[in-house]
Amino acid sequence: MKKLKDELRLRNYSPKTVKSYVGCVAEYLRAKQNDLDLVDVDSIKQYLLSKVDKGMSSQTTNQSLQAINFFCWNVLKFRGKIDIRFAKTPSKLPIVLSREEIQSMLAAISNEKHNLMIALAYSGGLRVSEVINLKIKDINLSELTIHIKGAKGNKDRITILPEKLVQNIEKLISNKDLNDYVFSSERGARLDSRNQPLDDARRGKLTERTAQKVFENALLATGIQKEATFHSLRHSFAT
Repeated sequence: MKKLKDELRLRNYSPKTVKSYVGCVAEYLRAKQNDLDLVDVDSIKQYLLSKVDKGMSSQTTNQSLQAINFFCWNVLKFRGKIDIRFAKTPSKLPIVLSREEIQSMLAAISNEKHNLMIALAYSGGLRVSEVINLKIKDINLSELTIHIKGAKGNKDRITILPEKLVQNIEKLISNKDLNDYVFSSERGARLDSRNQPLDDARRGKLTERTAQKVFENALLATGIQKEATFHSLRHSFAT
């Protein structure tokens, strides 16, 4: 498992992917039980079929296969052919929130910082990880752009910043350092040499779960029945 983790890190896979791959391979090896250093295509097939029989989604099955393939090639140094095709995934339309639904959700969020976070995610098409990792230096208020760094696939991109949010952003980031997070956490503040809390500008970022909870609470408060998630804001922006 350590070799697998090291190989993934060397290839600059995200921490989330590293955790996922290691978990998938560990589960497969527990199911296999013996001859763990030998590549047995039939045992891989049986393991994946067991996931299908348990009603696992095609995405979950494919992720396991991807992780096992990586393990066999890069850790066990297998150079044969693993003749297993990825499962066909259903094409589903994304859940999209209307302008009116977005407005009603924003109206339900009284916390100014949280309100701005949801508004910015929607108006710029940001993923939840991109919102919480956004730093002040990544926002260009004069050009009305946001520079998303190390996004999905470790790629950078530029997205738009609506003019109507500029004043609120200026208020939020006032007197903060360029390297500070835009949406800093109120909890876990670091202490100075006199054991006094540093101001908000020096605190850590919000967690993904906190951002998701803000969205979920707003969705619940508005009574919207769609099975939307934080990522639905990105789909809504694109639509």
